[in-house]
Amino acid sequence: MRVRIGYLAWVVGVAQFFVVHGIAESAWARPYSWARNNISDLGNAHCALQPEPEPRYICSPEHGLMNGSFVTLGVLLIVGVVLTGGALWRAGRTAATARLLLAGAGAGFVMAGLAPADVNENHHVLGALLIMAAGNIGLVLAGFGLREQMPIPLRWAAGLLGVTAIAALGLFLSHHYLGLGMGGMERVAAFPLLFWALAVGGHGATRRSGRAHQAIPAARLSRAG
Repeated sequence: MRVRIGYLAWVVGVAQFFVVHGIAESAWARPYSWARNNISDLGNAHCALQPEPEPRYICSPEHGLMNGSFVTLGVLLIVGVVLTGGALWRAGRTAATARLLLAGAGAGFVMAGLAPADVNENHHVLGALLIMAAGNIGLVLAGFGLREQMPIPLRWAAGLLGVTAIAALGLFLSHHYLGLGMGGMERVAAFPLLFWALAVGGHGATRRSGRAHQAIPAARLSRAG
């Protein structure tokens, strides 16, 4: 039950984030753009023209709701990392480091929600770096730190998504958007971690418990004896 709660924490955390993201962007009088606008624009507390890194007007009526979603997502990501424990992760330094970095990404979401970019830019940027740098490095390491019982696609996806997101972060920071726009490239750097957590959480929450899987071979052995 403890482990399943951890998986469900990831599912609920990511799902509520995207639901609230849709609500917050739909409240904008001027259309919000996934290409032109940063994710953080939804949480800005004041209406103003933002000149950097790309000029755009920001006015998010539901900024409080969005910032609450950031915090909720961060807390639930940390809960999932803690509760999944040995059911998901191998023993050893690689898995331990991956879990620490993924928890750091959760802390980054909390920090981003508590410190909107137009209120405390330094803390907000630190939170964003925890998400897109520490979190994505943790995602790469997760590919080597998951237990062998986890499906191979989920293990491979961790590494591939992590590498893709790290490359996207480099492009985003260097202002090379490859036609996706500033907001589009930021999402390529930030969303892979969330998609992976949703997939792993969904798989873990819906599969049978380890005891149920172990009971079948045990019964066969007893009949064979």
